[in-house]
Amino acid sequence: MPISQSLNLQSPYVPLALYWNTIHFDMTAPKNYLIDMDGVLVRGRTIIPGADAFIQRLIDRRAEFLVLTNNPRYTPADLAHRLGTMGLQVPPERIFSSAMATAQFLQSQKPAGTAFVLGESGLTSAIHGIGYVITDLDPDYVILGEGSFDLEQLTKAIRLVAAGAHFLATNPDPSGPGDGGTVPACGAMAAFIEKAGGVSPYFVGKPNPLMMRTALNYLDIHSEDTIMVGDTMATDIKGGVEAGLETILVLTGVTQREDVRRFPFQPTQILESVADIVV
Repeated sequence: MPISQSLNLQSPYVPLALYWNTIHFDMTAPKNYLIDMDGVLVRGRTIIPGADAFIQRLIDRRAEFLVLTNNPRYTPADLAHRLGTMGLQVPPERIFSSAMATAQFLQSQKPAGTAFVLGESGLTSAIHGIGYVITDLDPDYVILGEGSFDLEQLTKAIRLVAAGAHFLATNPDPSGPGDGGTVPACGAMAAFIEKAGGVSPYFVGKPNPLMMRTALNYLDIHSEDTIMVGDTMATDIKGGVEAGLETILVLTGVTQREDVRRFPFQPTQILESVADIVV
């Protein structure tokens, strides 16, 4: 019998405590997690201590999670293999990149379009995967990812943008880790094209809450039940806050505890590492 009938909720004399005692809430359901990769799970080519146990706890608790990365260079299978060589077992379907978010954005804006793409296999595979044609002949979009670009490629991008192509970039990060140290990343190359072409890019990746919402839709989960875990205030935590997520800042990456007070937004929690997260 429905609760409303068994308690006769039309009557004003039903004790409120009796009503609440008939409803059972599942307080044991785990949260969902969006987890940054570099600086949170791995550092360079080394796993961060406790990251493997954290991922296993999520799997054991049947929590929904995605490894969320602004790195557009690699496919999910590539990244899963890279993590596996470090001892971190993450299935490809649990990895979501800014390249994938960019492809889904294009699909929602202009299906079956055309694009001139500066990027590596992770980005070109995602763009081809939505049925886009990659071309330098009057494309709808110029899409900038990360990779080794020569002056001829950058000049072509500048001219196409100046001619009217929409300018997208996968992520605003100005630099990133390379084998020999810091290397220019998408944000730096985007600034180069913007300065010469006079058109600002639309950045799809973190901290754009669009990437967070795209990841939530990918898992079919909701923001109020989800936690963003990251090491960077300006991308991970800002994006999580703007998307309405709880946030955890871990101190295994680029942010120190004393840096946090400079920001007008704050994480929900600050922890030493993912090893300290109670799932």
